[in-house]
Amino acid sequence: MKKAKSYGYWIAGAIAGAANGFFGAGGGMLLVPLLSAFTDLDDSEIFPTSVSIILPICVVSLSFSAFTGPLPIMKALPYLIGGLLGGILCVIVEKRLPTIWLHRIFGGLIVFGAIRTLL
Repeated sequence: MKKAKSYGYWIAGAIAGAANGFFGAGGGMLLVPLLSAFTDLDDSEIFPTSVSIILPICVVSLSFSAFTGPLPIMKALPYLIGGLLGGILCVIVEKRLPTIWLHRIFGGLIVFGAIRTLL
């Protein structure tokens, strides 16, 4: 069983925060493998823990972005509504999927995003 050392938490948080600060997103994507490596969390706990960590980081990033210029809230609204609906649907579906499929879907999305970013 893996047991996190205190510096592991700091490293995982710093990497997630840096990714979120630089790119505006991606910290949660990094947290999943970091939590898997540095903690003894069960696979079923890793995804929700990642979300609960990244939410405050996103709020901090959003706050700092608001100081540097206006936030395009009206442009973001349709995505927020879709994100809310997608989030609710996925929480319902996620409870019925084996963890291995969550990892595969997550990995596929990471690869898809990487390819789109590189092209």
